[in-house]
Amino acid sequence: MGRDRRPSRGARERNGRRAAPGNPESAEAAGSSVIDTIRSFVAVLLEGAVRGELAAAIERLRPVSRDVAWVNPGNIHLTVKFLGNVDRDRLDPIVAALTGALGEAGAFDATIRGLGAFPSLARPRVIWAGVTEGADAMVEAAGRVDEALAAVGFPREARPFSPHATLGRVRRPGANPTLASALRAEEASEFGRIHVAGVRLMRSELSPRGAHYTELATVALGLS
Repeated sequence: MGRDRRPSRGARERNGRRAAPGNPESAEAAGSSVIDTIRSFVAVLLEGAVRGELAAAIERLRPVSRDVAWVNPGNIHLTVKFLGNVDRDRLDPIVAALTGALGEAGAFDATIRGLGAFPSLARPRVIWAGVTEGADAMVEAAGRVDEALAAVGFPREARPFSPHATLGRVRRPGANPTLASALRAEEASEFGRIHVAGVRLMRSELSPRGAHYTELATVALGLS
């Protein structure tokens, strides 16, 4: 996923009820809520051609650093907001809130251009592809999403939204001049344009083979 947004302990407790450890009766009572809890996020999906260009960039970078866990190209997306573990019965209110918030936001085009890293090229933890043209519209849409979901119980983002697509995560962060140089060489690389007509509510399932994403709902822009 795009930004690494981990919910606070309080958010996890609000969004996903957990049985007390070592208490079978408590576990049984909470069983249905555990089963019905979904790890989810709101995202803008990328078109196939753009994902293909980003996959090629990953292949160019792969020999430079063996210490990067690269995202499966089919999973590359722009995260708008990470929700964490959410009870299934909250999904309809989430979709309704998103629909109301985005109904007056028009569709737009965005350009995926340039590679970078958080927190810095000198000591990268997350490698990303950025958004240039269309970034302001993306920030506006993300702000609408944040406000709408705050109204149904999700915490507001503490940091300003920075649109990007996560390409990889460094397993042991530290200084890597070779990787930094390779990323600088890609700062002007253009990976294509996308048409953003809506956002998707996604389910994320984690396994030893990696993350698997499933689309739960689509919310179109500009349908009020």
